Amino acid sequence: MTQLEVKQDISFTIYGEPVAQGRPRAGRDRKGNVQMYDPLKSRDYKQYVKLAAAEHRPSKLLSGELELVVDVYRQIPKSLAKYKRALAIEGKLRPITKPDVDNYVKGIKDGLSGIIWEDDKQVVDLTVRKWYSDEPRVEVQVKEVGQ
Repeated sequence: MTQLEVKQDISFTIYGEPVAQGRPRAGRDRKGNVQMYDPLKSRDYKQYVKLAAAEHRPSKLLSGELELVVDVYRQIPKSLAKYKRALAIEGKLRPITKPDVDNYVKGIKDGLSGIIWEDDKQVVDLTVRKWYSDEPRVEVQVKEVGQ
């Protein structure tokens, strides 16, 4: 990276309830060959991620080593007791239920390929955290890693 090049730092929010990447499904095509495909909900969410990320698309796709930070904010369950709800709002009570953080990040990484970076294999540093919020969303931060 030359002195004239500026490291990119891209941050944006994907509003709405986060969707974890579903298990791949198998089916047969017309010739009887086995085809693997994403569940519809996962496919739709990846498209939504692409749409949200497109507003923050760099002029040239990022091509070097990248750091990705993803904060997943899930809706606070209605069944949570009032005192637990208060703890969740303060960030002192965090979701320890399924889905796993890695299932959330899979769909997001796939959705950012070809929009923010060339391929998700460029991510060399990854932080994913789950939180509760009254405003479900995913906050994404992509940083170029310096040499």
